[in-house]
Amino acid sequence: MATWQRVLDRAGITAPALREDYTLQRRLIAEFERAPYLAVRLLLPDSVVPHVVAATAFMHHSDNILDQGSPADRAAAFTDWEKAVRTALETGTSDSPVLRALLNTAQAYPQLPGDIEGYLTGAAPHELNFHGFATEDDFQTYVDGYSLPAFMLVAGLLAPAEPQYRSLARTFIEAWQRLDFLDDLAEDLHRDSRLGLPADALARHGVTRSDLEAARPSDGVRELIRETAALVGDGLRASRSLPGLVPAPNRPLIRALIALQEIRLRAVEKSGLALLHGSARLPVVRALRVLAREYAGRRRGRRQLV
Repeated sequence: MATWQRVLDRAGITAPALREDYTLQRRLIAEFERAPYLAVRLLLPDSVVPHVVAATAFMHHSDNILDQGSPADRAAAFTDWEKAVRTALETGTSDSPVLRALLNTAQAYPQLPGDIEGYLTGAAPHELNFHGFATEDDFQTYVDGYSLPAFMLVAGLLAPAEPQYRSLARTFIEAWQRLDFLDDLAEDLHRDSRLGLPADALARHGVTRSDLEAARPSDGVRELIRETAALVGDGLRASRSLPGLVPAPNRPLIRALIALQEIRLRAVEKSGLALLHGSARLPVVRALRVLAREYAGRRRGRRQLV
């Protein structure tokens, strides 16, 4: 694996101040998003890595603003952030290292400003004051308005956003988002008073929000978890053709992301009713094997091209 300075060189990022901006984003992502950062470093071409780091750092920073503080404080802070982002895109300058790196990446990927706008448009309406979904349709609206635009900030850097690619990317992120809500069930309820499982799904199994908050086990809760996990599995299986729509150098990362979510799903299914008390534990050894397998395959592919 190349040094970070060599990675910046290969991405054509030569200005000292700009290199420092990217380096700062890299440190933040490496600290708070360790597993995704490791996957990006191991499995993507060096020339792409800083740009994925910049897009991920922007999303991470934006989501922190949406998540921290009272509803009024979060709304005001995100309004200010939206204004700063749009001003930066219009002027090409910013006093924020997050946005300076993002602006440089937008020069390399002209579609990125459109993806940024899509994210900004959907983030506040769908995340601020979110407490749950009445129906499955509400969940689907959330995926379209927030989850997919957020995912496309990075996914849009890995392949041209042709209709088929965007459609399969949506299938994948829907499964991933549904798995997040299921795996984080206890934490979301007790920390943020959020429930990501639609109320109509609970009603179908005779389960109430109070049952979940009180961690009351029942056959209905067991079936609710099983049904939700089955929907995740369907989505992940349908996503397995997504790597074929991505340029060959970027495929290892997409394959790994899908495989890692499949491993996580199996852990969630095994946990079952224990999800009422906390998230499933990801089998770290299995996850590392996925990264090692894809990294080894990437190295073999590079040697064949030499």
